[in-house]
Amino acid sequence: MDDIDITIRPAEPAELDVVAGLRWHWILENGHQPVTTYEEFVRHFVNWAAENTGSHRCMVVVRDGVVIGMAWLAVVQRVPSPRALRRASGDLQCVYVIPEERDSGVGGRLVEALLSRARDLGLERVTVHSSPRAIPAYARRGFASSPRLLHTRVGRSDPYP
Repeated sequence: MDDIDITIRPAEPAELDVVAGLRWHWILENGHQPVTTYEEFVRHFVNWAAENTGSHRCMVVVRDGVVIGMAWLAVVQRVPSPRALRRASGDLQCVYVIPEERDSGVGGRLVEALLSRARDLGLERVTVHSSPRAIPAYARRGFASSPRLLHTRVGRSDPYP
């Protein structure tokens, strides 16, 4: 496939219903059962995205006018330090490319675009919770395991995604 017709850019508000559809299909692909209808999910997702524009930024991959992938950057303000009064970090979330576009490099370009956005925002670091299949792709873009980054589940027990 030709990369000339690929555009990676911030999602437009009018595209959020399509982005919600990508998220819906991702859940189905992974064998999970939705707890709501498609229509209700899309309404909720679009409203959530509008309410969280200050902390969550969505980038999309568009080919020939069709959204074929998405990735979200969640920005978290960090406690000030005497060495840095303004601090923030990011979490890469919900990276998804439609199945027929996978293994074409599109997902990697999407992640690189999101990391560029993180640098533009002055973020200190970006984390990602990856599926096992995607770990090598993230590693190629500078992500590495850290013995200092720990987590614990305090809520839902559902595994990724």
